[in-house]
Amino acid sequence: MAKKRVVKDYDVLPEDIIRLVKMKYPSGYADHLLSYTDKEGKKVSALPFETDDTYYLIRMTILEAKRLVKEDDDYDDEGQLREDFADVEVGDEFDGHGEDDDDIVDDGSSDEDDHIIVTRRRDDEDDIPDDTEY
Repeated sequence: MAKKRVVKDYDVLPEDIIRLVKMKYPSGYADHLLSYTDKEGKKVSALPFETDDTYYLIRMTILEAKRLVKEDDDYDDEGQLREDFADVEVGDEFDGHGEDDDDIVDDGSSDEDDHIIVTRRRDDEDDIPDDTEY
């Protein structure tokens, strides 16, 4: 079975997914952003993240990615995830059920309506806010 593909904003992700994202990107998000053109022709940047059953594109600009890490107490002053972060206990791992998706890009059933073309971000000059039309 193909993974469900979902596009979401960081601030609406469940806490358990945010925790997993932090553990995948312990040195911050900005260097890992992708840019793509959405189905409305807008250029968008996002952080890729996968669970066992879902592939997420978490919408954020480079400036937002840097701000999120700077304002997050789980990251130190150098932008690194604190060593004691993994020691904090949380509930059961998120299973994805009951989550409201902002934009389901593809449930894996057909390639007909694939709209996303992903490219790797090369530098800060390519940073385009999510609401900018191109």
